[in-house]
Amino acid sequence: MKSVFIIFNQAHSEKMEYMFDYLDIRGYTQWTTVYGRGSNDGDPHMGTHTWPEQNNAILTLVEDEKVDALLEAVKKIDAVNEEVGIRAFVWNVEKMV
Repeated sequence: MKSVFIIFNQAHSEKMEYMFDYLDIRGYTQWTTVYGRGSNDGDPHMGTHTWPEQNNAILTLVEDEKVDALLEAVKKIDAVNEEVGIRAFVWNVEKMV
């Protein structure tokens, strides 16, 4: 099992739901109104007058076989409009209850 943490501009919310349905990924936890700034060249997303955009975040646990397809889908979403912003990070899941 792998844990995949995805942070994305709230404009991608519908695409994320579609992606999870398409890839048959049922379980996830989502946080809304997440603030931050990309590490390379992204604009801040702070929900303020100056930086009004906001992010959401999703954490999902998937079988190892689904990780590449999930990351490829994230990459495709990002390629459509790189300025909007989406990133995914993968960790090993050692144990769970």
